[in-house]
Amino acid sequence: MNSTFLLWFVLSPLVGLILVSIVPEVSRKAAALFSTAITSVIAIYAFVIGQDPSILKEWSMSYNWFQFGKYAVDGHKLFEVKFELGVDGLSLVMLLLTAVVSVIAVLASYHLNKGTKQFYQLFFILQVGMLGVFASQNLVLFFLFFEMTLIPMFFLIGKWGRFESEKAGYQFLIYNGLGSAFLLFVIAVLLARTGTSNYSELVAILQSGMNTVSPISENLKMALLVCLLIAFAIKLPLFPFHRWMVNVHTQANPAVVIVHAGVLLKIGTYGLIRFAYGIFPEQVHKMGTVLAILGVVNLLYGAYIALVQKDLRSVLAFSSFSHMGIVIMGLAAMNSAGIQGAVFQSVSHGLIAAILFLVVGMLESRVGSTSLQKISGLAKVSPRMAGILLFGAMASLGLPGLSGFVGEWLSFVGLFQSHKIIAAVGTLGIILTAAYMLRAVLAMTFGNTSDEIKEVQDITAIEGIASLVLILAIVLLGVAPSIVNDSIMASVDFILQGLGGI
Repeated sequence: MNSTFLLWFVLSPLVGLILVSIVPEVSRKAAALFSTAITSVIAIYAFVIGQDPSILKEWSMSYNWFQFGKYAVDGHKLFEVKFELGVDGLSLVMLLLTAVVSVIAVLASYHLNKGTKQFYQLFFILQVGMLGVFASQNLVLFFLFFEMTLIPMFFLIGKWGRFESEKAGYQFLIYNGLGSAFLLFVIAVLLARTGTSNYSELVAILQSGMNTVSPISENLKMALLVCLLIAFAIKLPLFPFHRWMVNVHTQANPAVVIVHAGVLLKIGTYGLIRFAYGIFPEQVHKMGTVLAILGVVNLLYGAYIALVQKDLRSVLAFSSFSHMGIVIMGLAAMNSAGIQGAVFQSVSHGLIAAILFLVVGMLESRVGSTSLQKISGLAKVSPRMAGILLFGAMASLGLPGLSGFVGEWLSFVGLFQSHKIIAAVGTLGIILTAAYMLRAVLAMTFGNTSDEIKEVQDITAIEGIASLVLILAIVLLGVAPSIVNDSIMASVDFILQGLGGI
């Protein structure tokens, strides 16, 4: 059945693109907020209604797009690429995360006072790309939407950031372009050897050993998996491909960083689960130990570097890098708890990073700095802002009752089941996380009030609304994790079947 619901959902940000292009400047921010709110309402509706698997099947759509030559096997056309959209529980979670984070990013952008028209135009093009990535049902369409996110993000980083934002934008483009090259290579080889780019057909062909065009040897499968790992390791990022991400976090506008940390980094997790684990389960199972070690390296290295930073932005940048290590540790576990933990950690980190960089935006708009040496005594002059910062820090370090705890707990439980020693070493990262987050928060919120913040205004109504939305979401997922876990269970079970039912 072909339904246009997903197509309209993916294209819904274009309404915002049109609105911000035609309304007067005084109404531009309200128009952007209205559009992202509409997309979020659609996402919430889809998430609630989509808990019924039969509804998800009805939303699928597939139209003939283009074909290379006229080849067929048993009446089935080969080398045909279709425009295919569809979702499962995992996709729904990521689409909802994208919609919510986008609203927060628009609220955070209310501090902008120049170039708002171009900013929002690029933002809505970026949002279409992000939604399309999670709704695509074939590799070619995924790649096109993936590429669609790069150009607007490049300009958003470079034009509205700090003094070295252009350099950060070029690093973003070069590194992610390199990752795209590896991904494109995998797509081209799979299409040439199987005659299809559809997810489901690729899984059936590669896991059953079917021979449609040309056989794919075990060595070639492993080589393709390595290319996929490199492509998405850059996107996550994993050590040693992390420097570009740190520069983006420290140089880009906070509203842009909210989208980058909240959604774009999660494309790496989604890609690993959907492609590496979905298409090459036997090969990825052989690399479980390597992935576990890489995850621990990410966690410990990022946490250690964060511990010695002197600016809140830098602390949060290395914190994001460190937390992506927990995601990889969960995936490396190759069991239900670990994979659930990886997905949950991705969603949780998206929300937590959003609230922390929301505070960064508040500070920069008022003080022009987030230096730990220049800002102290924030709790005395701006208690609500200090409270939000403390809440975000507690969620980040995994305080029970908040979403950060659930993702970390499940990931470590899963890894302890499969790699006990590596998991034990990884627990040091939890201690370091608590150390660097508390160090940063205590330095900024307590002590003598620094001269830079003596006249600082507390949070505005807009900032309060954005903070409240994120606080409620983080608490809700912390006390009711089944909201996410129940939705992704079918996807997790499918992956585990490919891994051998572990």
